[in-house]
This record gives sequence, C-alpha cells and structure tokens, in this order.
Amino acid sequence: MTQILIQGFLLSGLYALIAVGFTLIFSVGRVLNLAYGAYLVIGGYAYFWLSQTLGMPKIVGVLLAIVLGAVIGISKYRLIVKPLKGDHVAVEISTLILAVVVQAGIVLLFGDASKILHPIVSGVSRVGGATVTYNILTAAVVSWVILIGLYLFVRFTHLGRALEAVSMDVKGAAISGVDPDQMNQLTWAISGALGALAGVFFASYTQLYPGMWVTPLIIAVAVVIVGGIGSILGTLLVAHIIGFMEVISTSLIAAELRGVFTMLLIIVVLIIRPKGLFGRAEL
Repeated sequence: MTQILIQGFLLSGLYALIAVGFTLIFSVGRVLNLAYGAYLVIGGYAYFWLSQTLGMPKIVGVLLAIVLGAVIGISKYRLIVKPLKGDHVAVEISTLILAVVVQAGIVLLFGDASKILHPIVSGVSRVGGATVTYNILTAAVVSWVILIGLYLFVRFTHLGRALEAVSMDVKGAAISGVDPDQMNQLTWAISGALGALAGVFFASYTQLYPGMWVTPLIIAVAVVIVGGIGSILGTLLVAHIIGFMEVISTSLIAAELRGVFTMLLIIVVLIIRPKGLFGRAEL
C-alpha cells in the first residue's frame, strides 16, 4: 500500500507537468491543441540526440530541448493557429495532422524502434518501504515548482494578470490595453517549453518511440475535460486523481488496464457534468 501511495503521488506530479502546458493553451486560446503530444516527442528525441548521441551534459540537453519546444510552440502559433483564428475546428484538425507529420519525421530521422532514454537524475532510494527512483521524484518536484511558480506568476505579476484577462474575456482584455496576440504567443511558447520538458521525463519513465505522443495527449485532454476550468490548481487536482487511479488499477487489477479508467472517467464526467468538475470548459 505504501508503494502505491508514493508511486501514485509521484506519478501524479509527472502527469500534472504533462497537462499544464495543454491546459494553458485551452485556458487562454480556447483551443484543444491536439499536437501537444508532439512537443513531448520532440523534447524526448532532442534530449536523446543531444545527451546520448552527441554526449552533451544532461542539463544542457534538457535546456536545449526546452528552448526547441518554445520555438516550435511560437512557430505553430504564427504559422497555423493565427492564420486560422476563429475557426477552432480547423485549428484542432491542423494540429492533429501536425502531430502525425512529426511522428513520421521522427521515424525517418531515428527509426521506429523504441529507445531507452537515460534518466535525468540517476539512482534509487527506499522511502517508507517503497522503492523510489530519483528521476520520477525529480519530475514530481519540478512539476510542483513549475505549477506553484505559474500560479504565483498569474496571480501576482502584471503579465500574468494580462494572461488571465485574455483567458476570461478577449475583447474586454483588448479594451483594457492588453494585446491578445502577444499573450497567445507567449502562452504557446510556454506550452511548448513545458511540453518538451515533460517529454524528457515521460520518455525516461517509460520508453522513447515515435508514437509516444498519444498517451500524454490523452492524459492532457482528460485533465481539461474532467477539470473543466483550465486552471493551474484544477490541473494539479485532476492530475492527481488520474495518477492515483492509474497506479491503483495497474497495481491491484492488471497492468493492461493502464489508461482504461482514465477514459471511463472522461465518459462519466461528460455524461454527469459536461462542463467538467469545476464548470467552465466548453468542448
């Protein structure tokens, strides 16, 4: 039981890190970025190439992967999202197509075989009788630091309040002097950076392969649907619900059920409370 509790808590932190970038896009731009999982794949392979192929220090590989994710996020906004502004269906379809294109590109560059990604932080420890890897512990701590930092940024900085204003009312924010285009561009950059970082941790927790983007995307969509508000705190709460559900189901029932209860939770919430547990999302 101790192993389940600790593993669930740590895995939930990783899931929160995966979901927060997706949630920001949905909150500010009201767009389901279905190419979000591609950020994770790109981040994972960038780290693999830089640290394990070129032999760069791990921290350099992580930082460059984050920068690459931010650049791709901005580029996607400028080249795809902004020209299709106002047509959410076209944006979502185009982002999904982009994810498939990224997967095909990864296959051409690296092949389709799974790769073992070296953990950012190596080592294992025993906590309360449970085995804990330093890598998943680091992912959870980084996730909580980022989530707390984002919450403080949104609540107590001028730029953060501008982002919140755009998320609540684009026209009202524009009248108040906020540039929605700049705020959206900033959000896509942050989303790309966080997605790439999450990809490094997720790939080192599981495996690195071209189709890896599907599972993180399901997790992120589940957080938005179940949470319903696209908030940072809502992301943290729902990510922990999903994380504990997955650990309990795979540990006590069957490992093959990974992700099944998450999908069932989405269906139940959509039937009982279509706007999500916190009540603002419109899918």
